[in-house]
Amino acid sequence: MTQTPRTWRAGGCHCGAVRFEALLDDVIEVEDCNCSICAKTGFLHAIVPAARFRLLEGAAALSVYQFNSGVAQHKFCRICGIKSFYTPRSNPDGVSVNIRCLDDPAAFAAVTITPFDGRNWEANAAALAHKSQAG
Repeated sequence: MTQTPRTWRAGGCHCGAVRFEALLDDVIEVEDCNCSICAKTGFLHAIVPAARFRLLEGAAALSVYQFNSGVAQHKFCRICGIKSFYTPRSNPDGVSVNIRCLDDPAAFAAVTITPFDGRNWEANAAALAHKSQAG
C-alpha cells in the first residue's frame, strides 16, 4: 500500500491563544458531520492518531465541554470560543482537527469532504474507528 506524503500543519483558535500542529496527509479526506454540535460549529474533521498531534501553546486557555456519553472532550478556547480540535468519541485514542482552523487550509494537494451522518451516531460511528490508527 502506498502511503501519501504527510506534512506538519499548524493551526489554532481565532485569538491565537491556542496553537497546535498536526501531521496530516497531503491528500486528505475529512468528514462533514451533521450531528448537533458539528453542524452548529462548521467543524470539518481530520482525525489523526494522538502521536500525530502536538499542542504547542494554550493548554491553560482550553476549556472542555462534554455531553451525552461524556466520552468526547470538546476542547475550546475560553477566550474566543473556537474549538479547533478535540478528542472524539469515535476515536478516544486520537484527535480530530478542524481543518478550517489550520493556518493554511488551502495548502493541501487535495481535500475530499465526505458527509458523515452523526445524527444517527450509533449506526455510523464504527466507520471512523480506523482514522486514529497509526498508518
